[in-house]
Amino acid sequence: MRLNVPLTDSEELAAIGEVLESGFLTQGPKTAEFERLIADRIGSTSAFGTSSATTGLHLALHAIGVQPGDEVIVPDFSFPATANAVIQQGAIPVFVDIELDTFNIDPSLLERAISPRTTAIMPVHAFGLTANMSAINEIAARHGIPVIEDAACALGATHRGREAGTLGLAGVFSFHPRKIITTAEGGLISTSDPELAAKIAVLRSHGAVRGSHFMSFIDAGFNYRLSDIHAAIGIAQMRKLDFILERRRSLASIYDDLLSDVDGVIPPSVPEGDLHSYQSYVVLLEDDVDRDAVIDRMREADIETTLGTYSMHLQPYFRSRFGIDDRELPAATRAQRSALTLPLYPQLENGQLESVAASMRQAVAGSRLRP
Repeated sequence: MRLNVPLTDSEELAAIGEVLESGFLTQGPKTAEFERLIADRIGSTSAFGTSSATTGLHLALHAIGVQPGDEVIVPDFSFPATANAVIQQGAIPVFVDIELDTFNIDPSLLERAISPRTTAIMPVHAFGLTANMSAINEIAARHGIPVIEDAACALGATHRGREAGTLGLAGVFSFHPRKIITTAEGGLISTSDPELAAKIAVLRSHGAVRGSHFMSFIDAGFNYRLSDIHAAIGIAQMRKLDFILERRRSLASIYDDLLSDVDGVIPPSVPEGDLHSYQSYVVLLEDDVDRDAVIDRMREADIETTLGTYSMHLQPYFRSRFGIDDRELPAATRAQRSALTLPLYPQLENGQLESVAASMRQAVAGSRLRP
């Protein structure tokens, strides 16, 4: 059983064929249509397709004016693309610990991380659960610091009734095949700030503006465009979005019930007032369980599992450059060691989840660490 399988069919194939027949393959009308669909769905004024979420994060940071030597606050527990985008801008990621029950950045630790060089806060919506944006925005507003949402996993998630991607100055989504919907590769920046939107529109495509006869280059921009081929896949995927979200949430609820009495396994928690998109279903194993041994035992049962994501300060590059002691980030360090992602995608049958839960019970029982 695979960890994830994108939900695609003849609609996506037909959409690709239509673009190929049109001869318009780069960013064009399909990209604009996809952008409108996302913006309308989440209630954002503007949306800009990008070649990936990573380039989207970098472009957003550049557009808000993050400079070399500036500091950007990020959660330590995230895919390294979050911090990589900061470093690509010449800035310094400041790693903040997480709340273990949500895997999201701990707002109570933000104040001590803010310095005179802090120019942005970039919370991540871990696995499709929004960070506590109410608390984060209150702190950011008090200090006059813009907030960029790394909403890579969170299309369709909400915080107190508001859509992910509309909770900060800008939000960045991913459409990698493991995300809620896919464009094969691709990302998108959403914003309702007209000044920021104007900058992103120019910077995304070489810093160019098109005149009546040719382009003028008014800034040193990037080639971070989303092609019409990728956007056409995304348009077909958007027609499936409601079903995908409903099915993921239904399957997650079944997992919650099946795993509630499995000794050593802590199912994910969702704060009241929030709606999880369940891009991934990630559990926390108790301290005395060897997570990697569980992965091996689940593989023997032909079930693919993996770690939750990465505690960035533990990765070789960040360890070498910043040398942060594990004791400064205890929750993220624990999550790196003990978080486990289980298979979750709409095509799974309820009975398959029962098999996963039964295998988990055996795998965890056989992976206890000796005192």
